[in-house]
Amino acid sequence: MDWLRQLPMGQYVDGERGWIRRVDVRLKLGWTLAFLVTPILANGAWRLGLVGLLLLLTACCGLPWLLWRRLLPLLLAASCGVGAVFLVIPAGASVPQAPQRPAEEVRLLPADAPRSAAGESWQLWQWGPVGRPPLQLGPLRVTRASLELALRSGTLLFTLVHSANLLLISTPAEDLAWAFAWILRPLRRLGIPTTELGFMLLLSLRFLPLVQEELQNLLRAVATRSFRLRQLGFKGGMALLLGLGERLLANLLLRSEQGAEALMARGGQLLPPLTLRPKTPRAGLPNGCALVLLVLFVALRWQVGRS
Repeated sequence: MDWLRQLPMGQYVDGERGWIRRVDVRLKLGWTLAFLVTPILANGAWRLGLVGLLLLLTACCGLPWLLWRRLLPLLLAASCGVGAVFLVIPAGASVPQAPQRPAEEVRLLPADAPRSAAGESWQLWQWGPVGRPPLQLGPLRVTRASLELALRSGTLLFTLVHSANLLLISTPAEDLAWAFAWILRPLRRLGIPTTELGFMLLLSLRFLPLVQEELQNLLRAVATRSFRLRQLGFKGGMALLLGLGERLLANLLLRSEQGAEALMARGGQLLPPLTLRPKTPRAGLPNGCALVLLVLFVALRWQVGRS
């Protein structure tokens, strides 16, 4: 039941193994930003390549396999499930409109062989009876639009979650706050409170494990009482879920109040994030390789990943 240790989602795991820990945190932020931005307006080959690159990086980063033994299969299953849902739902349907040109000037294709503008078949797979009205439950169809939508949704979910999780697992929260403040340092001249922003980032990273702990405690409380949702019925189940949500929110607000009181008891002074030097030792070879590969990665996006 202790899934906080079994699924270390978004939590820093202390240790010395892994070359990824010795990479400069600013380069890791740059790689994470590249994984988050480059899928925008990219083709399917690039999105699948990002998933493969993340899996290869996870296998070769040097971190213990115990960190990924439970989390990675669940994330892959969730991404495949989301992609399967978007694969069978109707996509690319157009609203019928009155023709703008005379009928004799428009050459229509046969109804039983829908094709795209390039001459390729628009429908890839179909299962079930044909000929039902549009408002009724019709056959399952896989078109090029639904396949593209499934590919985008599944790969995007895996890329966003796993790239951010890989950064948070291998980087302390203080190092992230320092890198964030270092990046925003030129904005001081515009009057932007970079110190407060870095401190807010540090607090949010520290508060994330508390949220997971409160959620786990509530799930434990429900499991020990052996509730059966079928016996409670729809109203009873909804009341139980609303009660759990209310209790979770109350506990989180209580934790926030306790944290604020502890901060005020210590004087309420903000420590500038730039004074927090990274704890992890820097290595020249991993940093140089990461920088060169990042430049090549961004350049390759504009050559290969165009949609």
